[in-house]
Amino acid sequence: MLLDGRDPQAITQAAAALAAGELVALPTETVYGLGARADDDAAVAKIFAAKGRPADHPLIVHVLDAEDGARFASRLPPVALRLMSAFWPGPLTVIVPRAEGMGAAAAGGQSSIGLRCPAHPVARALLAAARAQGVLGVAAPSANRFGRVSPTQARHVVDEFEPGLLVLDGGECEVGIESSIVDCSREHPVLLRPGVLTHAEIEAAA
Repeated sequence: MLLDGRDPQAITQAAAALAAGELVALPTETVYGLGARADDDAAVAKIFAAKGRPADHPLIVHVLDAEDGARFASRLPPVALRLMSAFWPGPLTVIVPRAEGMGAAAAGGQSSIGLRCPAHPVARALLAAARAQGVLGVAAPSANRFGRVSPTQARHVVDEFEPGLLVLDGGECEVGIESSIVDCSREHPVLLRPGVLTHAEIEAAA
């Protein structure tokens, strides 16, 4: 079901679906994501089932701000805080040590977890509305079946999944490639996936 992401009622409907443990596709500045509340392992399992993605492949948790991100972390290393300050909201994911009992399914059972604060206004409106309903973060890999091209338009998502999926239309994604990922859970930060942010930009902020 395609919803206009500029419509406050659509945002409210999508936030309620997330709070109830359902899946919602949402736009970010990078690509469209297939989201579920990250603090509900049963909801996150629906992402893996819908995508056909192995359950031990970690997902990125999207949060409204650093304060919400900290709820999923046992600690935020100084380098992660510097990168978050420099590039959030934006196309950067930081991997940090995971708080016990938080986001286990989203993290693929690992002791670390990936966090991102998206800049897209529809994503931010959804995260804010969902937080008001008790959703601390939204696990959201790209909204495509496993191994296929990441979608940059809402119509791509509608064509990929069953018609009952709620899809917030936020227009075409500005960046069009996945976020850069920096692992900050090790002794030294490691760029695991390049994105629109250059290695030099990340290194300067770290």
